[in-house]
Amino acid sequence: MGQRVTISDVARTAGVSVATVSKVINGRYGVAQSTSSRVQEVIDDLGYESSLVARSLRSHRTHVIGILVAEFEPFSAEILKGAATVLADTGYELLAYTGGLQGRGAGWERRYLSRLSGTLIDGAVLVTPTVVEADAGIPVVAIDPHTGPTGLPTVDSDNLTGAVIGTEHLLELGHRRIAFVGGRADLESSRLREQGFRQAMAAAGLVVDEVLVRAGDYRKESTREPVRELLALPDRPTAIFAANDLSAMATIEVAREAGLSVPGDLSVIGFDDIPESAQSDPPLTTVHQPIQQMGAAAVGLLTALLDGGDVAELHVRLPTSLVRRGSTAPR
Repeated sequence: MGQRVTISDVARTAGVSVATVSKVINGRYGVAQSTSSRVQEVIDDLGYESSLVARSLRSHRTHVIGILVAEFEPFSAEILKGAATVLADTGYELLAYTGGLQGRGAGWERRYLSRLSGTLIDGAVLVTPTVVEADAGIPVVAIDPHTGPTGLPTVDSDNLTGAVIGTEHLLELGHRRIAFVGGRADLESSRLREQGFRQAMAAAGLVVDEVLVRAGDYRKESTREPVRELLALPDRPTAIFAANDLSAMATIEVAREAGLSVPGDLSVIGFDDIPESAQSDPPLTTVHQPIQQMGAAAVGLLTALLDGGDVAELHVRLPTSLVRRGSTAPR
């Protein structure tokens, strides 16, 4: 790999001083148009990029937005796609960041922000943060956050209504013994999805059997054992509502390992509608939340805050809907 092109390389190739190149890069006066054009041509030819740190020291702005996630998985990948589409014409660049295995656990957003804010990014979108303090030092927008604090710009979907719709779908198919595999205990979305499940069951005149309510943590690996336990019960459920698609796909895998067919022996529904859900076997019935739109809305909020514009709503909530596929059937 070749060495990184420096500002001195540009100056030497263009036959000007480093100070002149600096003026051209920063749009300052005092450089003839012909010289400025020549320097810009050399910059393009050499592929020179000024460092974000140097840029921030000069202007106190990097024009870079950070998308900070605990880990890269299907949900955050869809958020990134939506964010990237909005940034195309804004003049901002996008930095996606995760600390990997070391970054998981409560408080990861504080660690990430302390590393990046001020010199690398002007503002941040935090995806499923555990906790975010209102004074983060830079503008911050949270997607699907932990509860609180009030006043923090947030974007989420209508998790409560989505869970009601998903549960009602199973009830309409004749299922009454329905299990619920919940998500991360620290996230508001998880709490609302369980609340919606319970609300729909109560509206149908059914008492939730607490033995059928388990925690899956929104992760495939942590869902498998709770589902095994559910399917080993003498009076096992006829349907399982998993709080996200990854958990639902893990549920289908465990059911198959137990010799059960989906949806013949067990109906399974998820939540999110990530691209992988349509390719599962069978294709997954799920509650759709507009994940890419959530990423776009969060970036729209953040750029408005960075540019000093008026923000009419600090909390954006997007609708959810049912997507019927092949993993659910009449009891």
